[in-house]
Amino acid sequence: MSQPLTLTMARRAPRTTQVLGSVILAILLVLPFLALLPASHPLALSTWMLTLVGKILCYAIVAVALDLVWGYAGMLSLGHGIFFALGGYAMGMYLMRQASGENLPAFMSFLSWQELPWFWWGTQHFAWALVLIVMIPGLLALVFGWFAFRSKIKGVYFSIMTQALTYAGMLLFFRNETGFGGNNGFTGFTTLLGFSVTSTGTRIALFLATVALLVSSLAVGFWLARSKFGRILTAVRDAENRLTFCGYDPRGFKLLVWTLSAVLCGLAGALYVPQVGIINPGEMSPTNSIEAAIWVALGGRGTLVGPVIGAALVNGAKSYFTVAMPEYWQLFLGMIFIAVTLFLPRGVYGLFRKGEK
Repeated sequence: MSQPLTLTMARRAPRTTQVLGSVILAILLVLPFLALLPASHPLALSTWMLTLVGKILCYAIVAVALDLVWGYAGMLSLGHGIFFALGGYAMGMYLMRQASGENLPAFMSFLSWQELPWFWWGTQHFAWALVLIVMIPGLLALVFGWFAFRSKIKGVYFSIMTQALTYAGMLLFFRNETGFGGNNGFTGFTTLLGFSVTSTGTRIALFLATVALLVSSLAVGFWLARSKFGRILTAVRDAENRLTFCGYDPRGFKLLVWTLSAVLCGLAGALYVPQVGIINPGEMSPTNSIEAAIWVALGGRGTLVGPVIGAALVNGAKSYFTVAMPEYWQLFLGMIFIAVTLFLPRGVYGLFRKGEK
C-alpha cells in the first residue's frame, strides 16, 4: 500500500505546483485592471499598491537570477546588487535626459558642470539605453567571471570577491565626480517614451512588463535546468572535479550562467527604477545582495519558483514591519533565516514537493 501512495503523491506534487503557479500568474494579470476601477469600487487597487507589487516582482527576478548561479551551479554570489543597480542606473540616465530636455541633468547643473561626460552620450535614446541595460551588467559579469573562473576561485572566496565587487561599486558611485548623482543618485523622473511616469497607464504598462520578464526568466530557467546544460551545471555544483575528469571544462558553463544571471538582474533594475522613482548607490549595498540570498534560501534553492515565493514573503513582510515595527525588522529577518535553516532545509517550496522524492 505504501508504494502506490508514494507514487500518487509524486505525481500529484508537480500538478499542485503548476496549479499554484497558474493561480499566482492569473492574480498578477488581474491586478492592473483593478487599478483602473473607480476609487469608490470595493475591488479598486491603488497605484501605490500596484507599484509595491511591481517592486517586489523586480526583486523576484533577481532571486531567480541568483538561483541559477547558486541553486544550480553552486556559486553563492553576494554581489548581485551591483548588476541590479547598473541596469537601474542605465535606465535612470535615459529618464534624467528625458526630464532635463536640452539642458544638463539637474545634479550636473548644481555641480557647475559645463557639458555631459562622454559616457552619457546617446542616453537620450531609449534604444541605446536598452543596449546599456544589457551590455553593462553583462560585460562586467563576463570580465569578472572570466578572471575568477580561470583562477579557479570558488566557495567562500568567490562569495567574498563578489561582495567586495559590489561594495567597491557602491563607494565609486557615491562620489560626485563620477557623474552619477553621488549620494542622491537619480530622481525627479517625468516621462518614459513620451508618457508620464506617474500616470496610471504607464504604471500598468510597467507592471505588465515586469510580469512578462519574470515569466520569461522562469521559462528560460526551467528550459536550461531540464536541458543537458542544466545537468552539467548540477554536476558542477555537486562534483566539479569528476566533471573535469570526464572531459568537460566547467569554466565555460559557469561563465555563461553567471553572465546570463547578471543580465537578468540588469533588466530587473531597469524596470525597478521608473516604478520606484529613484536609484542611488544604496542599491549596491552588500546588505541588499545578502538579502537576495535569504530570499533564495527561504523559498528553496535550486527550484526557481521557490525564490519567487521567498522574495515575495520577505519583501511583503518587510513592507509591513518597517511601518508597524521598524526597530525590530532586522531581528525578524534574522529569525526567518534561522528558522529556515533549522526547520525548512528545502525552503518553503519544499513543502509543496514532499512527495516528489
